[in-house]
Amino acid sequence: MRCPSCSFENASGIKFCGECGAPLKLKCSSCGFDNAAGIKFCGECGAPLGEQAAPQPAAPPELAPAPPGPAEAAERRQLTVMFCDLVGSTDLSQHLDAEDLRSVVRAYQEAASGAIDRYAGHIAQYLGDGLLVYFGYPQAHEDDAERAVRAGLEILAALRTLNDALEPRHGMRLAARVGIHTGPVVIGAMGGGAKSEVLALGDTTNIAARLEAVAAADTVVISGATQRLVPGMFCCTISAPRRSRASPRRSMPTPCCRRPVCAAASTWTRACSPRWSGATRSWGC
Repeated sequence: MRCPSCSFENASGIKFCGECGAPLKLKCSSCGFDNAAGIKFCGECGAPLGEQAAPQPAAPPELAPAPPGPAEAAERRQLTVMFCDLVGSTDLSQHLDAEDLRSVVRAYQEAASGAIDRYAGHIAQYLGDGLLVYFGYPQAHEDDAERAVRAGLEILAALRTLNDALEPRHGMRLAARVGIHTGPVVIGAMGGGAKSEVLALGDTTNIAARLEAVAAADTVVISGATQRLVPGMFCCTISAPRRSRASPRRSMPTPCCRRPVCAAASTWTRACSPRWSGATRSWGC
């Protein structure tokens, strides 16, 4: 049998050329008959041989979805937890159109997140017009308590700058209050599926929330535990123990930090932040 590719004479009955390896027979895709190489139509059924579709690679088997990985292991660690919330948000929603309210809240959130990012804080949740922030997660620092207090003060400073832009447009100024506490927590994944998130559980988070609830407008209230970690670094007013609306049976001392201490100061001093006055409308207590 002559090879149509190289003209080599091959013995009868073989399927591939012994000289060049070219196929000497073409199998008809319609009837399966073996035809000699070089012809165009099947000698058995007459089907065209030159138009046979090239064999298609087998489709890969469907991959089974990967089994869900194990939930992130919870761990015990010390965190400084911050709650930050707008004051008078109900009044804001009553006086602003929904679109204007959204733009105002987003501007506040961006100003707050910028201050938090500068001190390596982790925003765990956006709670409407509030923020839950961890200092010490995912990366711990020796000065997490100081970072948290400085971030809180910078949030208030950023709001004062933001108010300069909001007041001409909306005729109002924003105020916020911040509560900070340091203590042990257990932190790990909570929820499931798309709603899974990493949260810290324990009384530390509850105390930070209660401190924020008793804070006056434009103040940062810290617990005694946090204050002991930042001695002499901030000008604070040490107020008498107060009872929180969230926990009326439990009274808490509430040091109010107003600003970083100046370089020459060596003791805690009273330094009240200015109140907004005049024709400007203030949203707060």
